[in-house]
Amino acid sequence: MSYENLLVENSAGIATVTINRPKVMNALNAKTLGELAHAFDALEAANDVRAIIVTGAGEKAFIAGADINELKAMSSAMEAKDLAFYGQTVLARLDRSAKPTIAMINGFALGGGCELALACTLRTASKTARMGLPEVSLGIIPGYGGTQRLSRIAGVGVAREWVLTGDMYGAEEAHRVGVVNRLFAPEELKEGTLKLVTTILSRGPVAVRLALETIRRGQNMSQQEGEIIESDMFGLAATTSDMKEGMAAFLEKRPAKFTGK
Repeated sequence: MSYENLLVENSAGIATVTINRPKVMNALNAKTLGELAHAFDALEAANDVRAIIVTGAGEKAFIAGADINELKAMSSAMEAKDLAFYGQTVLARLDRSAKPTIAMINGFALGGGCELALACTLRTASKTARMGLPEVSLGIIPGYGGTQRLSRIAGVGVAREWVLTGDMYGAEEAHRVGVVNRLFAPEELKEGTLKLVTTILSRGPVAVRLALETIRRGQNMSQQEGEIIESDMFGLAATTSDMKEGMAAFLEKRPAKFTGK
């Protein structure tokens, strides 16, 4: 399917979704959210896609936030609540994906853009990127899951500071507090991100999928409950052909040839 506000490419099992609204710094309006929902569903179901990278068109912005004109037009609490809930459901597709999702942050990632990045498995960023949740400066609060995901990723203290001040933070500070996983010079961002993704895809596909699920499910459990899930998933991984191949390859000092079974 072709999209009005997105570019979607697939190369060697790595799909790249680019929000393509550079004139408005890739702001998330309702139409773009709808296209993202469709694209994420299609890529999740595609057997030839093993990882998903999300980025923004142009050099200035990843996603500069939600469309302010649409937000300003809200006339009731229920309308605003419905918008927030819809945004949450779209971004949850990234958070709950069985495939690694990577936000490649090439510029401003503010508001809804920062929230989309937080919903991804990992985040890489240009050293010139800027991130933040400025909603309180507009008289609202983050509504696409940002108040919840940021505290889980970087801790409650960081979440309180980012949300309550509404300030922007440089990529190096975002990396220091654990929001960003890898930093790159602007000209090295794409190559560095692809290298990271390729490394993940070189590992056992079933193991990667089980590890993702284990981490996700364990986030809202006690340590003991999470370890029960971990032992269950460890048991499942130990029954796979990939496990046998991985062990054999290690002992034979050769690269593993995983089949995802």
